[in-house]
Amino acid sequence: MKVLATWNPLWLALLAGLFTWGVTAAGAAMVFFFKRLRERLTNAMLGFAAGVMIAASFWSLLAPAIERSEHMGRLAFLPALIGFLAGGFFLWALDKLIPHLHMGPDSQAEGRPSKVPRQLLLVLAITMHNIPEGLAVGVAFGAIAKGDTAALVSALVLAMGIGLQNFPEGAAVSIPMRTAGYSRRKSFMYGQLSAIVEPIFAVIGALLVTVVTPVLPYALAFAAGAMIFVVVEELIPESQLGKGADLSAIGTMLGFALMMTLDVALG
Repeated sequence: MKVLATWNPLWLALLAGLFTWGVTAAGAAMVFFFKRLRERLTNAMLGFAAGVMIAASFWSLLAPAIERSEHMGRLAFLPALIGFLAGGFFLWALDKLIPHLHMGPDSQAEGRPSKVPRQLLLVLAITMHNIPEGLAVGVAFGAIAKGDTAALVSALVLAMGIGLQNFPEGAAVSIPMRTAGYSRRKSFMYGQLSAIVEPIFAVIGALLVTVVTPVLPYALAFAAGAMIFVVVEELIPESQLGKGADLSAIGTMLGFALMMTLDVALG
């Protein structure tokens, strides 16, 4: 672990981003074994992803942002507040600009008008919410001072948690595409492609905070705000569709509990 702490944060962020993308690809590969996902299972998986993201937003991002601003005294909350709101606004702006479609048979396309097929609009929606996940991983690794093993462990836990919730997300993209008539190969390709932005934005996030160190608390909170926006605007509403709303709530509790345990116990 001490050896890893001496590595270039950019390389660590890239490797972590590739890991989270790889887990998404593993989830998307479930399309080769299943043609359809039960509604209740889909809701439980989305709830689990929401729980992980909520817990990660606080313990891995917001709390460290406030901790790194303690020198500001009573205003220590300010960088976290500004960054958090800016992150939510960033995702809101993307939501208005990029054509996308949320899950559900009655969902209407959002963002700018587009003639892109409905299933590809769903891929764009998942891709959008993978951007803050990539940023979160990158910022966490960018926060590592040379030899800071504690910060490294926290960043690794965050990458692990995001990877865990990426597995069901990959399946939630590829399998519905197969159900809609796409080939297994094409469904897999689109499913894993939805997370290709994660290693890209992981490197961007790490580069930002290593070049401009004072921006670190703002960047941590920015990633948290963007993730919470995704949870409230997308994951939780979609996990409540049709049957299995109770399983969605249970999944959220389990995801939150697991990420909280990993972060507190290991970080």
